[in-house]
Amino acid sequence: MKNKIWRQTLFILLLALAGGCSGGVEKKTEEGVFKVGLLSPGPVNGQGWTQIAYEALLQIEQDLGAQISYVEVEQSPALFERAFRDYASQGYQMVLGHGFEFQDAALTVAKDFPDTYFFISSSKIHEGNVIGVDSDSSQPFYLMGVVAAKMGRGAGLIGGVEIPPITNAFIGFINGVRSVNPDFPVSTTYLGSWTDAAAAKEAAFSMIAEGADFIIPDADAAGSGVYQALNETGPGYWSFGIYNDYTSQAPSNMIGNYFNDYGQGLVNIARQVRDGKFEVKTNVEFGLKDKDVIWVEFEEGRVTAEVLEAVDQAVADIVAGKIDTLAPIK
Repeated sequence: MKNKIWRQTLFILLLALAGGCSGGVEKKTEEGVFKVGLLSPGPVNGQGWTQIAYEALLQIEQDLGAQISYVEVEQSPALFERAFRDYASQGYQMVLGHGFEFQDAALTVAKDFPDTYFFISSSKIHEGNVIGVDSDSSQPFYLMGVVAAKMGRGAGLIGGVEIPPITNAFIGFINGVRSVNPDFPVSTTYLGSWTDAAAAKEAAFSMIAEGADFIIPDADAAGSGVYQALNETGPGYWSFGIYNDYTSQAPSNMIGNYFNDYGQGLVNIARQVRDGKFEVKTNVEFGLKDKDVIWVEFEEGRVTAEVLEAVDQAVADIVAGKIDTLAPIK
């Protein structure tokens, strides 16, 4: 498979150098073969965002018997378009551009290949066969807000960069708080960085000094600074792991973990496409209704039965559409 992937990558690079043949190479799809391609914005072994999609691609191969391929594409709209065309011309039924930056190229190419689904991560688009795939973090953050307001004195939110996925998560948290106690204090700060753990640690200490006992990061690698601050402060100050299990970073302070298995969500989509059951009604947005994609787990003994009951009720109401976690609470 590595040789095949390398040939695919080399082909796209040669196209870029030659500047020609925008339509790619025409090949017929083998009868009954399910083909899935990935455009990655960076190395697929990057231990982060890019690796999520690559591991999902491998899972699609294993679980669904798909023929897979990927390319690591430099940040060039022309290369994006050529890569999409190459996959679609070879009969790939599903191609994922793993990032919002791939959206415009997919829209340009998609009209020429109506039998290929072009999925775009971190996008809310729904235009023909170009479908955005996103996660609604405001929903699990709403649950965190419910917990904080029932158990704490005040909360602090520390974001990496002020972009919609982060601001929406924080809106969800604040709405969860207000559903319990409209007067519960919540402060928010953005670091302007995804990697500055020292700045996150300083911000956490500042919020603790101002009376917050729940400090929640949404700052990628920088979030480790929040856990360091809590670990040094000691018991009685709380946080949640974001996207994965971070209990080991602050064993006495982690009240629970928010899991987002985006890769499993991609596998679920691929299965629907393979089976001809994918129905294009809107963009795909994973939420608490997708129990194998997004969920919250609590550390044993750290949340009372009363709080757990409130969380369970909030989950049920969110899934049923009774609570819009992004709508302002009056």
